[in-house]
Amino acid sequence: MATYPMIDTHKIVSPDEWLVLRRELLAREKELTRQRAAVDAARRALPWVRVGKNYVFDAPEGKVALADLFQGRSQLIVQHFMFGPGWNEGCVGCSFKSDHIDGALPHLEHHDVSFVSVSRAPLAEIEAFKKRMGWRFRWVSSYGSDFNYDFHVSFTPEEIAAGQVYYNYKTQPFEVEERSGDSVFYRDETGQIFHTYSAFGRGDEMLVGAYMYLDLTPLGRNETGPRYNLMDWVKHHDRYEGSAGASSCCHDHDPTGAGPLRAKVEGHKETA
Repeated sequence: MATYPMIDTHKIVSPDEWLVLRRELLAREKELTRQRAAVDAARRALPWVRVGKNYVFDAPEGKVALADLFQGRSQLIVQHFMFGPGWNEGCVGCSFKSDHIDGALPHLEHHDVSFVSVSRAPLAEIEAFKKRMGWRFRWVSSYGSDFNYDFHVSFTPEEIAAGQVYYNYKTQPFEVEERSGDSVFYRDETGQIFHTYSAFGRGDEMLVGAYMYLDLTPLGRNETGPRYNLMDWVKHHDRYEGSAGASSCCHDHDPTGAGPLRAKVEGHKETA
């Protein structure tokens, strides 16, 4: 549906005036590009942490170790996908991001990078939702493993009962039992695995290509309420036609059926 901003609320100038302002903005864009390159270099320079635990996951072919997820490559990106045991479907925000993965996979895999999505939901539930969404990327279950807990994207009953959890590098009030993020690992020639980086909250927002396109447009993301984040408009991609009452695990519907969850601001739209 088209939306039309009020033409009298936006400044209209001549082409020459526009060019002057555009060149000023270009200088700022170039500075941002340089800052991004510097931050990227600092990220690569971070020290690594050796992974000492033997994490095991459920995959379609059976039990697999963290090392197996590299699939012969030296680098691995793990998407922490919010999808808990018994949920009706995966998180709508994580699904939004996941819609951008399959097209990038051939490029990543031919550049020594493997990708896998990991959720705590049992494999059968993952497979059913993955089939529904039509995704091809690798997705395994960490159900019964410490992996999600060790990387602070799932929370124990004790943490939930205490009302405080550790997420995005700080202790904060509990909101929901699963959270989103991305972690990166390196495997050397001897088979040792190292954790090199993790990002949570809005830290992985640049992976959402649709947002990057929207940021170029006059209306931008146009998230004007009531939540002022992607929950204002994003749906699972198979629900844009009809299904106006579709629910999401990131919002005020409890996908476990156990009762109402507190309203949650999805990870991509946190303040940091």
